[in-house]
Amino acid sequence: MTNKQKKTIAAILVVGLLATAAAVMVGRGGGDSHDHDEEHAHESEQAKPAADAHGAATASAPTAAAQPAATAKPGEDTVRLTREQIQQAGITVVEARPGSVQASLPFPGEIRFNEDRTAHVVPRLAGVVESVPADLGQMVRKGQVLAVIASTALSDQRSELLAAQRRLELARTTYAREKSLWEQKISAEQDYLAARNAQQEAEISVQNARQKLTAIGADTGSGGALNRFELRAPFDGMVVEKHLTLGEAVAADAAIFTISDLRSVWAEFVVAARDLGNVRVGERATVRSTASDSKADGTVSYVGALLGEQTRTAKARVTLTNPDNAWRPGLFVTVNVLGAAAQVPVAVAAEAVQQVEGRTVVFVETPEGFRAQPVTVGRTSGSGSGSISEIVSGLEAGRRYASANSFVLKAELGKAGTEHSH
Repeated sequence: MTNKQKKTIAAILVVGLLATAAAVMVGRGGGDSHDHDEEHAHESEQAKPAADAHGAATASAPTAAAQPAATAKPGEDTVRLTREQIQQAGITVVEARPGSVQASLPFPGEIRFNEDRTAHVVPRLAGVVESVPADLGQMVRKGQVLAVIASTALSDQRSELLAAQRRLELARTTYAREKSLWEQKISAEQDYLAARNAQQEAEISVQNARQKLTAIGADTGSGGALNRFELRAPFDGMVVEKHLTLGEAVAADAAIFTISDLRSVWAEFVVAARDLGNVRVGERATVRSTASDSKADGTVSYVGALLGEQTRTAKARVTLTNPDNAWRPGLFVTVNVLGAAAQVPVAVAAEAVQQVEGRTVVFVETPEGFRAQPVTVGRTSGSGSGSISEIVSGLEAGRRYASANSFVLKAELGKAGTEHSH
C-alpha cells in the first residue's frame, strides 16, 4: 500500500468519527427538552387537583351546614341520633325495672269436636228412608226430627204393644168381676186369684212392649202409621255429618248423622315426655289461632296417662267455650301452657330485644344516641305489644333503653355494616 492510499483511509476514518460525535450531541439535547416538558406537565397536574379540591370544598359547604342524618360507624355498636331524629323515628325510651314474668310452654295443636258433646246418631232398627228434613250444617234442637224411616220391625213392636194393651183391658174386666163375685161369696177364691194373676201378667206385657219402643226412640202412641219411625236429635247442636238419602235402605247400626254441640270444643295437643312435669290438669292456658288474631283462655282439662308407642308423647287438651263458633274443628292453633308467675329484678319490653350479628342486644341510651348492649334473656311473659322479657345479665335496673321501634336502630347498624363490607 502506497502512502497516498494510507492517507485516504485515515481521512475517511476521521470524517466518520466526527459524524458519530455530532449525532450523539443532538440526541442528548432532544432528551433534555422532553424531560423538561414532562416535568412541566407533572407540575401542572399537581396544581390541578388542588384547584379541584378547593372548588369541591367550596361547593359542599352548604350541604355540611344541613341537618345530619343518623349515622353508625362501621365496626361500632353506637347509632348517633339527635333528639329530633329520635322523635321522628317514634323511638320510645323507658327505664328497665323489676317485673313479674310468667313463663309459658308453646305447643302446636288443633281444634277438635268435644267428644263429650258429640253423638253418632243411628236408627237402631232397619228400614227405608221416607224423608230427610235435616241438612248438613244445620243447627238443630233437642227432639227435632232428623229423618223419617219406614220399618217393618217397628210395625211388629207396635202391634205387640197394642195386643198387650187389649189383653190388659180384658184381664182388668175379668179381675173386677171375679173380685165382686168372690166378695159376694158366689165364686170360689181360686177364680179370683187366677183373675188377679192374669191381670198382673197383662200389665207386665204392656210395660215390656213399651220399653222396647222407648229403647229405640220410637213413640208409644197409637196414632199414625205403625211402621213410621221418626229419628230425632239427642241434644242441641249442628249436623256435621250426614250419610243417607231419600229412599235409601239403612241398617240398624248405621251412623247416618253426626251431631256436635259446637258451643264447647277441644284444643288438642301432644306433650313430649320431658315436658309432662310442666303440663298438669288445671293449669291455665291460652289458645291462639295460627290463621287469625283469635285468642281464648282456658285450663288444661286432660293429660294422657300413657305415652304413644311410636311418638312417645302424651295427648292433652284444653276445653274452650265457643259461643260464636269462632273455633272451628280442624283449625290449627298454638297452645301456651302458663307456669307460675315469678318476680325478676330486671325486665324489659320483649319488642326491645333484637338480634344483631348473632348477638342478643338491647339498645341503651347514651349521650350520642344508642348503643347495642349485649344481654342474656330469660323467660318471656305474655304476647304481642304487652309482653315482657326477663334480663338475666347485661342490663341493670334503672338503665334507659329503646323500647318501641328499636328495629330502626338495628337497621342503622346493619346499614353501616353493609357499607363497611363494600
